[in-house]
Amino acid sequence: MMYYYKTTREQPKVLPTVGNPGHVIDPFSFTNQDGKTVTEKDVAGKVFVVEYFFTTCKGICPKMNENMTKIYQAFRGNKDVMILSHTVDPLKDTVQAMKAYSLRFDADPAQWVFLTGDKKDLYDHARKSYLVTAVDDTATVDIQSDFIHTNRFMLVDRNGHIRGGYDGTDMGSINQLIGDIKILLAEKS
Repeated sequence: MMYYYKTTREQPKVLPTVGNPGHVIDPFSFTNQDGKTVTEKDVAGKVFVVEYFFTTCKGICPKMNENMTKIYQAFRGNKDVMILSHTVDPLKDTVQAMKAYSLRFDADPAQWVFLTGDKKDLYDHARKSYLVTAVDDTATVDIQSDFIHTNRFMLVDRNGHIRGGYDGTDMGSINQLIGDIKILLAEKS
C-alpha cells in the first residue's frame, strides 16, 4: 500500500500599502540629535519606523519610547532598519534637548534619530507623508496653536510606502510591528 502526502507551503504574509495608490514619503530635511541634517536619502532603501513625540511629555510619550526601545533592541546594528522620532514641540526640543533625551535610550544616531526642525515642516510631513493624523485641508488653526499628539508608529518600506500603523503604547501592537519589520526585510524591493 502506498501513501501520498500532500504538502502545502504557507505563502509569506504580504503587508498592505497604506494611503492612496502610489503614495510615497515626500522629501524632507530635519536636524538630528547631533545637529546633522537627515533627509529622505538617509532612509532610502531601508525599512523605518516613524513616531511623533515631545521630550517634556508626561502622558503617552514615555510609554511609546519605552516600547520603541524594544523595537530598537530587536534590530540594533541592522543597517537596513532605522527609527525616526520626530518632535512635535521644536521650540523646546532643540538639538541639545533631543541629544539629552536620546541618551536615555543609548540611541545610536546612525540608526535611531531624534529629529527637530521647523514646526510647519514637521507637521506637514506628519500629516501628508506619514498620514499619522487625518488631513483636514479646511482647518484654520494657525501653526503656533496646532499640536499633534498621537500614539501611532508608522512602518515604511524600502521604497517609501507606508505599510502599517501601530499603537505605540500597546505591547501586542509592538510585537506585531517587530514581526512586520521582519516581513519587510525579507521582501524584495
